[in-house]
Amino acid sequence: MAIDLYTAATPNGWKASIMVEELKEAGAALPAVSVHTIDLRNGDQFSDAFTAINANQKIPAIIHDGRAIMESCAILEYLAEQFPTPLLPLDERKWDVVPWLYWQAANLGPTFGNKLSYTRYMDDVEPIKKEHPLTRFNNEAQRLVAILESRLEAHDFICGNEFTVADISIWPWVRGWKWSKVDITKSPRLMAWVDRVRARPGVERGIAYGVPKDEIDQWSAERKAQYAKSGASIASNTPQKST
Repeated sequence: MAIDLYTAATPNGWKASIMVEELKEAGAALPAVSVHTIDLRNGDQFSDAFTAINANQKIPAIIHDGRAIMESCAILEYLAEQFPTPLLPLDERKWDVVPWLYWQAANLGPTFGNKLSYTRYMDDVEPIKKEHPLTRFNNEAQRLVAILESRLEAHDFICGNEFTVADISIWPWVRGWKWSKVDITKSPRLMAWVDRVRARPGVERGIAYGVPKDEIDQWSAERKAQYAKSGASIASNTPQKST
């Protein structure tokens, strides 16, 4: 049965769209994929229709064969198991890869995301009140960057010499290091990995979901302003709309 993908142009959204395109590259027998863009600025994620798919009201989400799956890393694992390819070994080597999905979800994503929020989105917060969280999240981000730099010392990808779902989950967040102002320039192996992953055709198609072709690698000033406004709304202490 077809796959319905509900997503937007964000790091978590790109995980799912890159996964779809990398499965195609790997020769998986994917059914038709229907992409539904969720307008986060308009609050589409809070609609009754989307909440019925994802009670957490976040993107991405999928429906496949009547089953709704939420959480980006769960989607990667689900699709990898439903459509087996080298993106996720299904023997004991699976456990060389899956913990890095959880590491990204529990560590890298929240840390980079919080650093981004305090750096770009909280203009209504006094600078002195941002000093501690900015330092804390930057220090933690640098710790995580050092872990990745060490992982890449012996091989080309996060879990070895094969590209896997671990790379898919981590790359969209590290890719945006300039936007988050997390300096990775002192980590040459990580910088090379960012470029290596970006060069993959499936990745190029995946990050094109929801973004004009000429803005895949560099957003326009207008789009940056739109995302900053949307991010400020999400980062605000004003309660988010919910059902």
